Amino acid sequence: MSETLYSKLLSAAITAAWMLSSGTALAAADVVTAVTPRSIGELKPTATLHLGKTADWVTITSDAVWVGSTGPFAVHRIDPKTNNLVATVELRGEPCAGLATGFGSLWVPLCGDSPMLARIDLESNKLVTLLDIGPAAAEGGVAASSDSVWLVVDKNGSLARIDPATGKVRQTIRLPAGSYNPFYSDGRIWVTRADGAELTSVDAATGAVLATTRTGPGPRFLTAGSGAVWTLNQGDGTVTRIDPHTKQSTGTITLRTPGHGGDISFGGGMIWTTMPKVPLSVIDAAAATLLCQWVGPGGDSLGIGHDAIWLTDYHGGTISRIELNDALTRCNPALRR
Repeated sequence: MSETLYSKLLSAAITAAWMLSSGTALAAADVVTAVTPRSIGELKPTATLHLGKTADWVTITSDAVWVGSTGPFAVHRIDPKTNNLVATVELRGEPCAGLATGFGSLWVPLCGDSPMLARIDLESNKLVTLLDIGPAAAEGGVAASSDSVWLVVDKNGSLARIDPATGKVRQTIRLPAGSYNPFYSDGRIWVTRADGAELTSVDAATGAVLATTRTGPGPRFLTAGSGAVWTLNQGDGTVTRIDPHTKQSTGTITLRTPGHGGDISFGGGMIWTTMPKVPLSVIDAAAATLLCQWVGPGGDSLGIGHDAIWLTDYHGGTISRIELNDALTRCNPALRR
């Protein structure tokens, strides 16, 4: 038996064993697809910017790409038309969790002795407010709905609903302990429980808890697209697809990328993930199937926008722009948009 075939069969066996041991049947919707890893070197960036000692956390607006860094503690604004760095906003703590935009502002959770939430004006690129409320843990996140900003503020699962006008907590929703990462989509706040294996949905209008959905172990980062919510599960390196209407899991895709860090985003009809040493994986969102995977140095956070993949190299302190069409074409010429 060839080493490649053996690796593929072993991966499938490990995934099946985990599902059986956890009481989860290996249904037809659970996809175990092995692909031949490619070198990340085949994807040639059109631009690479060095931002600091580390680079992490990407969010994209209609006219900018924002990225966090340490060394310095800051967020950086990139103009996607020119690929130039146009602003750096230094902060009083480490930007340690996912970013969000809303209400004319960039919201940045900060870790440190006194966790805080920074508000940066998107027009002036200036820090305007430091709220005395912060993330429960690193690798968390913040979300913005139509009328509120949402942040989990302690390890007991307290989801704070913050009034963006006053910075005051207007409501606190109790979630399962160990829930850290909120994400807004279509009238719902979805929060992964990294200390478990589930996703909680909350009505963004009322704050009512709607349902809890099983995922893979250690779900952390999440996105929405192609009629589904998707979680990147750090415990076993899988992605879970959730139907937002039934709030049920409709499939699991095996990436073989377990571990801390990482990110997930939707763009071009695809789900894109990144992890250190596996900087980029692409899933066909319609078929829920892993198509391609690139390995090598770099990775850890990404965003999709302005016809590009914006991919950080955490330890290198850089962010690179990779043209979306180039990645799709190199994966499969038929995917070219």
